[in-house]
Amino acid sequence: MALWTDRILPRLVDKSLSTGDVMKERERVCAGLAGQVIELGFGSGLNIEKYPPAVESVAAVEPSDVAWAMSADRRSASRTPITRSGLDGQALNESDGSFDAALSTFTLCTIPDVELALREVHRVLRPSGTFHFLEHGLAPEPGVVRWQHRMEPVQKAVAGGCHLSRDIPALVSDAGFEVTALDQRYLPGPKVGRPWTYVHSGTAVRR
Repeated sequence: MALWTDRILPRLVDKSLSTGDVMKERERVCAGLAGQVIELGFGSGLNIEKYPPAVESVAAVEPSDVAWAMSADRRSASRTPITRSGLDGQALNESDGSFDAALSTFTLCTIPDVELALREVHRVLRPSGTFHFLEHGLAPEPGVVRWQHRMEPVQKAVAGGCHLSRDIPALVSDAGFEVTALDQRYLPGPKVGRPWTYVHSGTAVRR
């Protein structure tokens, strides 16, 4: 299982989350980022090409050495200075109020204690700092939600602990943020994929 989780899964994630539709979502959620940014779940660096020019630096939180190595070419081609900042979103290696913005894309689903991770994001942001998020999670239709709950144990086992039914906007609000913009919809694709493809994309301000 370690081979699957450590070496194969990062490559599958890179392929599945770099499609044209997903990259458009990444561009939307990165819009408005500026200054010093901390990114949770940096992965293989798929967001790098979407950073606006106003981003001065990025502190990348990424637990997977394989994913970090996969990002090498993207990092070297980037005009934005990027440094690796710890392995665990639940315990950020950064000082209080040290970032202008935070970014999380398809990451909150896998963090075991997501509430703690969001409190950590809140802690390291400056007053009125912004949190930009793009996450899949709880769908609005009861029928889809039932399938999310049915499939969640399998999803967690094969996808690195990924949850299907987390209520992302509620989690963000409960961590001390005010959600200021929110877009919720299914990514394009067949209806059978809906337990996996309902996305919550938005920005929130540190209260």
